[in-house]
Amino acid sequence: MSDPSIAFRVSADADAPTGREPQLGGALRQKAVWVDEAVCIGCRYCAHVASNTFVVEPTWGRSRALRQDGDSGDRIQEAIDTCPVDCIHWVPYERLPELEAQLEQQEILPLGVPSPARLKRTLPRAAPSPSPAP
Repeated sequence: MSDPSIAFRVSADADAPTGREPQLGGALRQKAVWVDEAVCIGCRYCAHVASNTFVVEPTWGRSRALRQDGDSGDRIQEAIDTCPVDCIHWVPYERLPELEAQLEQQEILPLGVPSPARLKRTLPRAAPSPSPAP
């Protein structure tokens, strides 16, 4: 039985390589799963199939890969195959920072919320009041 207090005696350096990084040939996948949120329609199919990998982001209503190691590769591929708009892709792990930066530059409106142009729509005018008789 291991001593749980060892976790408090060992310093953890978050930036230190562990040797398990995909670039270093570690145990993790060489490819990562990526959701193109600009194309996603928020159908939730992927989150139902691979719920440990995908989550529907509550503010924007679009799917996002929450964990790269949440489900098996076959389960993730099944989720990719169920996507009706083909917005989920396997990409090289090294491209994730670049893709995340591109996503930050895109203007994405929340699904189910009218666009700002529609918010300015004027309501139909009420029927004019009859003029008082002279």
